[in-house]
Amino acid sequence: MATGIAGFHFLEGWSWFDGLYMVVTTFTTIGYQEVHPLSHAGQIFNLILIMVGVSLVFLNIGFMTQALLEFELESNSGRRKMERDIAVLKGHYIICGAGRVALSAAEELERKEVPFVIVDSNEARVEKYAGPYLMLAGDSTQEATLHKARIEHAAGLVAATTTDATNLYTVLTARGMNSRLKIIARVADENAEKHMLTSGANAVVSPYTFAGTRIAQTFLRPNVVSFLDTATTHHGMDLEINEVYVAPESRFAGQTLAEARIRQICGVIVLAIKHDRGMQFNPAASDRIQGGDHLIAMGEPAQLRALEAGASPVT
Repeated sequence: MATGIAGFHFLEGWSWFDGLYMVVTTFTTIGYQEVHPLSHAGQIFNLILIMVGVSLVFLNIGFMTQALLEFELESNSGRRKMERDIAVLKGHYIICGAGRVALSAAEELERKEVPFVIVDSNEARVEKYAGPYLMLAGDSTQEATLHKARIEHAAGLVAATTTDATNLYTVLTARGMNSRLKIIARVADENAEKHMLTSGANAVVSPYTFAGTRIAQTFLRPNVVSFLDTATTHHGMDLEINEVYVAPESRFAGQTLAEARIRQICGVIVLAIKHDRGMQFNPAASDRIQGGDHLIAMGEPAQLRALEAGASPVT
């Protein structure tokens, strides 16, 4: 455009505005007529300007069209891939909400390589976290949304939206769709806790109560809090506290702790045994492990993996 304006100005003696008007009408292929009669040199210059300028304009239009199409195709392709990944989920967890509490839960599940999908009604948040996580846009209180999240095949659900009312309706809907589902609900108001449990939640968590208790415990028992942080958040020492299911066909089933030699073979410390009848803390060597129990054990990740292998069915 600058070349065209300058050419008409210096070759034909036109004003700068007349040169601009001529270039714009030429590049847009409107082509009313020349602003002023052109000399032979001006005609040659205008022919070159038409071929180069109009070609560049259409080339730029093509580039912009291609970029828009590629962006749209990439977006649709990513969305379809995410839908396909969600459609095959089994034994997964559904996190309703994409707030700070829900994302903290997602980070822990991601670290443990546990499959999950996040459901949120805010399209902007869904687009924001669609890269690292499986995201589903929709209202978690609606059966259609939870059906898309494959609630029938899910192992658990977290109702962690920002309002207790939404969480309550989510729990009611989820419990009606899957009676075996383990549901954990977030509450802001302590008075809502009993309603969550009545509506079908297995457990209720209050972030504010937890934070207050944590602050007090940090003052009163800082070393205990530091140890629990190490064992549960894995900052510092490579140490974990985990629960391991003992299959009825495993070699541990029916043996006492001494007979199983868990400490000697796996190197972990068994803190408790969860029976159907309750939790047995600090079990003795003579206490017996039954099939279906859960061992609450502490150790390094590799040691806990060895414990899980021993607690699995013998092949």
